[in-house]
Amino acid sequence: MIPKTFNEVIELGDGRTISIETGKLAKQAHGSVVVQMGKAMLLCTVVSNYKAADVDFLPLTLDYREKFAAAGRYPGGFFKREARPSNEEILVMRLVDRVLRPLFPKDYHSETQVMIQLMSHDEDVMPDALAGLAASAAIQLSDIPFEAPISEVRVARVDGEFIINPSREVLERADLDMMIGASAESVMMVEGEMDECSEEEMADAIKFAHEAIKVQCAAQVRLAEAFGKKETREYEPEAEDEELAQKIHDAAYQKCYDIAKKGTSKQERGLAFSEVKEEIVASFTEEEIEEYGDLISKYFNKAQKNAVRELTLSENLRLDGRKTTDIRPIWCEVDYLPSTHGSSIFTRGETQALATVTLGTSREANVIDLPTHQGEENFYLHYNFPPFSTGEARPLRGTSRREVGHGNLAQRALKGMIPEDCPYTVRVVSEVLESNGSSSMATVCAGTMALMDAGVQLKKPVSGIAMGLISDGERFAVLSDILGDEDHLGDMDFKVTGTEDGITACQMDIKIKGLSYEILVSALKQARDGRLHILSKLTDTIAQPEASVKPHAPKMVSTNIPGDYIGALIGPGGKVIQELQKTTETTIVINEDPVTEEGIVEILGTNQEGIDAVLAKIASITFKPVKGSIYEVKVVKLLDFGAVVEYNEAPGNEVLLHISELAWERTNNVTDVVKLGDVIDVKYFGVDPKTRKEKVSRKALLPRPPREDKPKGDAKPREAKKEN
Repeated sequence: MIPKTFNEVIELGDGRTISIETGKLAKQAHGSVVVQMGKAMLLCTVVSNYKAADVDFLPLTLDYREKFAAAGRYPGGFFKREARPSNEEILVMRLVDRVLRPLFPKDYHSETQVMIQLMSHDEDVMPDALAGLAASAAIQLSDIPFEAPISEVRVARVDGEFIINPSREVLERADLDMMIGASAESVMMVEGEMDECSEEEMADAIKFAHEAIKVQCAAQVRLAEAFGKKETREYEPEAEDEELAQKIHDAAYQKCYDIAKKGTSKQERGLAFSEVKEEIVASFTEEEIEEYGDLISKYFNKAQKNAVRELTLSENLRLDGRKTTDIRPIWCEVDYLPSTHGSSIFTRGETQALATVTLGTSREANVIDLPTHQGEENFYLHYNFPPFSTGEARPLRGTSRREVGHGNLAQRALKGMIPEDCPYTVRVVSEVLESNGSSSMATVCAGTMALMDAGVQLKKPVSGIAMGLISDGERFAVLSDILGDEDHLGDMDFKVTGTEDGITACQMDIKIKGLSYEILVSALKQARDGRLHILSKLTDTIAQPEASVKPHAPKMVSTNIPGDYIGALIGPGGKVIQELQKTTETTIVINEDPVTEEGIVEILGTNQEGIDAVLAKIASITFKPVKGSIYEVKVVKLLDFGAVVEYNEAPGNEVLLHISELAWERTNNVTDVVKLGDVIDVKYFGVDPKTRKEKVSRKALLPRPPREDKPKGDAKPREAKKEN
């Protein structure tokens, strides 16, 4: 018997629809839905343990996977099974997690798992834009405590018009691509890239997306009501003690306020705050400490947070003594590492990034092989965040989701400024050596300088800044270039990158409800002032890209050859190309253009002579003389019946110049006309139909001598006969 299903349809306004269905699949999960758009189908399930974990945070796991079977494909590699998540899947996990996590109760500590799986793929649908909707809808059908439904949409601008959840084909024509996460009341998350758009244009895109999200949130409410929304489960909340909270507040608040007002370094104020906390803990008996447990630390942290926020709101001062618009001191350096193709150091306050650039051929492109997308990236950026950067010692367990996310943000910030005709595959690596506030934005700045140092002809330099917001409902302060501590205690943190002409990428997490668009635009404009200040520091260090790559960096030359000659250049078993690479000390990569079927040959080498030798060999292999044309040739061999000549523009291509074609006069010896090494001009006549060999002629370029009148036969003058 087919179970009863419940369905809700969302109209996108242009004939496209999104449906949310429940009741058919995964019914033992606490909540499950199938979200469908076109032929794309996402199954989302949520389960949360009824017993709280012994931790002081929400152990939430958000997992997003794209099944290869969804697109009728096999997983690549030796083991034909999906393995660890791809970077693209991790980025979707982060997008959804950042919106969901703040809406669970702060004292809800049960292990919770949200799993989103792409079960059917549609080439005209990008499933990442449906993941947030699926996750929220599944939670709404469960008894898990959750504040309000949310959703996420992609908004793109094509030809000046905003579009919700465009196809990948349409997205390629867009000059703005943003993912927005929100509830019906408030925008909570923004991430995207733009083609140097203005602050007002970005705000308009967010507004447009939010209207679509409101419709999707309403659809979830209707579905839950039709399905029979479960009563929210009861759980044991964290213990609270208002009397204890007030006692600790009275003991800690002013002391923390005074420490924050001194404007000391991260280490100094950290020690000072710790001393205050130790004094407060010492004021309690051992029995009280055992009774109150972690509440003492919790209430101290709350008092400290309130003190720092009030200092900023009332006195316009921050933890390190700056005003709200001040940027920390910056110093930069390029060409720091002698063996890299490009390098730079960017240091802002207590945050430092060392960036390197490596140049390569298309063989080094980053291959993307997903069920939903296949392709290559010729520019990519990797971000590393080692524990020593924050003065910690912890085990290294591979690349973290945070490193993937921060690297992706920096990559999106810079990729639009890489010229379309850049012949190289470009890899940027950022090593974060110190961190106290936005190492991702330091990565953007260091990456810009390293690219310019490497001789990559950036269209424009890019800088980035991290901003914060503190508000009590009536007063607000926008903070430029936030510290790590300000990131945690603020109501909004957002990162903005761009050129002097506009924004190229952004990432926002908004923690307060009902943030007005006026405050948002004001914050973005303050960010622009900060970006331009930082940009001036970058261009003071390196004003423009180096004119050429470094002497030890590879030079790249690309040339096209007819498809028929690809095999000749490779040779049997790769013999020709391998020998050529060995003798010229170059790397040669051949790709076939699928449209023209021409061969695209990339030659990479540090020695220009080697590159020239490869070009000469290619010219020789692909040389095809044109009938009726004149060519300069060199005599390379002398024979009794002619001279073997080599085309100067294609060394190695030889042809026989027959003795009869040397001159109009009878030639008895070839050496009477030409010598070994002589350079002469010849005319090409194509293949002689009689000899079936190519024919060239020197005499065809010489003036033909006049004919001499000669008597016919042996006849003699008549007078002579008479004498006889």
